[in-house]
Amino acid sequence: MSTDIERLNARAFEIAERERARLIERIPTSKEWYERARRSMPMGVGSSFQQGDPYPIYLSHGRGSRVFDVDGTEYIDTHGGFGAMIVGHAHPKIAEAITRAANTGTHFAAPTPDVVELAEEICDRYDMEQVRFCNSGTEATMHAIRIARAATGRDHVVKIEGSYHGHHDTVMFSVLPGADLLGGRDQPASTPMSLGTPKWLADYTHVVPFNDLTVLERLLDERGGEIACLILEPVMMNIGIALPEPGYLQGLKDLLHKHGCVLIYDEVKTGTAIARGGAGDRFGVRPDLSCVAKATFGGTPGAAFGGRADIMESIERGAAQQGTFNGNPLVAAAALAALRAVLTDDAYEQLAAIGTRLASGCQAAIDDAALPAHTVDLGAKGCVSYRATPLRSYRDFLDTNLVLYEASYPWMVNRGIFMTPGDEEQWTLSVQHSDSDVDRYVDAFADLCHELTR
Repeated sequence: MSTDIERLNARAFEIAERERARLIERIPTSKEWYERARRSMPMGVGSSFQQGDPYPIYLSHGRGSRVFDVDGTEYIDTHGGFGAMIVGHAHPKIAEAITRAANTGTHFAAPTPDVVELAEEICDRYDMEQVRFCNSGTEATMHAIRIARAATGRDHVVKIEGSYHGHHDTVMFSVLPGADLLGGRDQPASTPMSLGTPKWLADYTHVVPFNDLTVLERLLDERGGEIACLILEPVMMNIGIALPEPGYLQGLKDLLHKHGCVLIYDEVKTGTAIARGGAGDRFGVRPDLSCVAKATFGGTPGAAFGGRADIMESIERGAAQQGTFNGNPLVAAAALAALRAVLTDDAYEQLAAIGTRLASGCQAAIDDAALPAHTVDLGAKGCVSYRATPLRSYRDFLDTNLVLYEASYPWMVNRGIFMTPGDEEQWTLSVQHSDSDVDRYVDAFADLCHELTR
């Protein structure tokens, strides 16, 4: 068996080297922009997540299900702006709403009717009692944790091992730790992800595994009186996709409430994408607070958090939550158009159909080639994970075959499929994707599987 894996990896390495060289040859204008950008931005990008090897593909525009790079190449977009673009690019209804807002004022820092209506729409979708706005997923999780601390009068926070909740200091622990930094399975280590994170914060951020109530129960029995909240992605998406096991989310909620702790869902990636009302809608377990961004806001830089009124009233009692651009009229107009006019019940039926078509097509290719991989189908979201069996938690992700991913990325991009640059990410489909878009992805992936094993 080990010999078979060695042969497969050797073949994958050959493909990766060849396809990477071809990719670099194809994007000379991206190289020019990169060399220019490095003079004004670290790594030549606006966010470290956008970096590439040796440089990223710079895009010029997008329309429908397609994006176009600065060298004029057209791609089917399954990157989706890291999950934000399930409305697709330049959707006429979104563009119309933004144009209307731009023509009547792009910013007031004062409440508007659109913001009130958007709050009502989000409360309805996510079964929240109250909501507040901000500008990014990072801000949403930061505010939710502060509000939970204010409501409970406690300082400590629990997060899931290997999860990402934005880049504020409290949650910048155990994001993608290597095997040598994990600590024991029964007591995972709080390892900082970034330089500049205060070391003392590790004493206030505790880490537990996903899909494991035993470790959490032990922690709560020991320190429950100090813990304000647990924040998690209800579907873990920093490792491909790991689904919650039956009973896990309800068990989590019950344990936390037993100790007076707040349950926070980070639905930045799952919200509006895996169901009309996100994970609470799909799995039937509502949290105390939810954080939403990305797909909920129609491709604009908006976010929100909310939930139980008795927790949210901490803001009225003095918990700080403000921001000059919170509830911006451009963002509110785009989000209302997305939620009311684009992401309808019919749209979710379409997303489910094309998502299943993509995942099942890729799984058939995997099975035919007998590759150690599997697919996950979750509405507009899904992935190929290079591990034979489904993931339960972050430590399973460490067993995935990175060499296979490194062959797949340049292979697919060279065949007109724009993908997220990392084996921890997923695909995102949009309402503007078609069966033929999906079939083109499947055909390219099936050719890769054949090439790996021929």
